[in-house]
Amino acid sequence: QVQLQESGPGLVKPSQALSLTCAVSGGSITTNIAYLTWIRQPPGKGLEWMGAISAGGTTYYSPSFKSHIFISRDTSKNQFTLQLSSVTPEDTAVYYCASLAGNYWGKGTLVTVSS
Repeated sequence: QVQLQESGPGLVKPSQALSLTCAVSGGSITTNIAYLTWIRQPPGKGLEWMGAISAGGTTYYSPSFKSHIFISRDTSKNQFTLQLSSVTPEDTAVYYCASLAGNYWGKGTLVTVSS
């Protein structure tokens, strides 16, 4: 029933900000998703947990991203947003949004950081 879909620019220049949207359909982000998690997978590497946001709006961030990560939600649009500032080519990856408890995953979207 619940479906997630990531979207955003596929190409971002170094030092700029990466911004992705996770649109939710078939359910409410406050009712059906306890924790929305952002996960990424760089080429040739494993999955990396980036952070999460609870149904109440509390955020949790991996210290690996320091102060560059920001996760938010828009209940009126029923969607989530991931922002990663000052990106480098090492941030090139397939980015996923997921509700792990509900086993809902987006298909993922490839973001390439390159000049």
